[in-house]
Amino acid sequence: MERKRTLLKSTIGLGLPVLLLAAACGDDSQTSSTSSAANSSTPGTSAAPGTTDPTSSPVNSSTPGTPAAPDTTGPTSSSSDTAASPPDTAGEAVIDPGDGGNYEPNVDPAAFVATIDNPYLPLSVGSRWVYEGRDEEGTERVEVVVTDKRKQVMGITATVVRDTVHIGGELVEDTYDWFAQDRDGNVWYLGETVKNYENGKLADTDGSWEAGVDGALPGIVMPAQPAEGMAYRQEYYEGEAEDMFEIKTVGGSQDVPAGSFDDVITTTDWNPLDPKVIEEKQYAPGVGLIYETKVAGGEGLVELIEFSPPS
Repeated sequence: MERKRTLLKSTIGLGLPVLLLAAACGDDSQTSSTSSAANSSTPGTSAAPGTTDPTSSPVNSSTPGTPAAPDTTGPTSSSSDTAASPPDTAGEAVIDPGDGGNYEPNVDPAAFVATIDNPYLPLSVGSRWVYEGRDEEGTERVEVVVTDKRKQVMGITATVVRDTVHIGGELVEDTYDWFAQDRDGNVWYLGETVKNYENGKLADTDGSWEAGVDGALPGIVMPAQPAEGMAYRQEYYEGEAEDMFEIKTVGGSQDVPAGSFDDVITTTDWNPLDPKVIEEKQYAPGVGLIYETKVAGGEGLVELIEFSPPS
């Protein structure tokens, strides 16, 4: 879920914090994609901001294999002490997801449910979050909305979440993220279609991906029962998208412009492709992501300023 410009990744999948997207679908958001255009950092005709099809992808695709049987046994724990210490070298791992570098999640469409009601990442249709913050590039405003669209990914019906980013009042990113929850309550990240803008024009679609395409794999962005030391891959597309997170603490408090929150969990987020950058995020029950900051590799802070649950 790595953003090019901003702190927030797509988990709400948002956040600053996995893979190639498949092809363009028609207007029917329940239909899987069957064709695609090539991924390019120098696109041709610029698209108007705000016209992204949430069920289509601008990147190369290949036919994914048949998903394996479901595996909802949970993550492997890792050392929270390691996660808390910035790496001394670019090659030192900050988070160990416990798979020994052999990540093979078992994903069965039959193991997923229609709603996403995990307390720490609730994604009900109509919910809206607004974040503001600042990083090296300036002041940013991020708006996240759970749409009523659906996207078929690896045979799973995913919820489509729109995430728009403005820096200095200018649109720089318009993303549609795809999430789904398994029957145990774990929330999975299945991909995203990204449009990056410069000076009001489409610059590229870097960061787009789809689970099951070109070897890309989904990951868990929020476990059903968070506990200290749990570590997960949020995504895996080798050399392109390798975000990980570890639960650092459970049961804290945090004040942000949107309010004061208790029973907060704090995560350490890291990507081996950008090893000097370490982030921490905080999630509140019934709301989701409320706070995010860089703790190594730069400066940046994003806070929730407004949350509107579905009416």
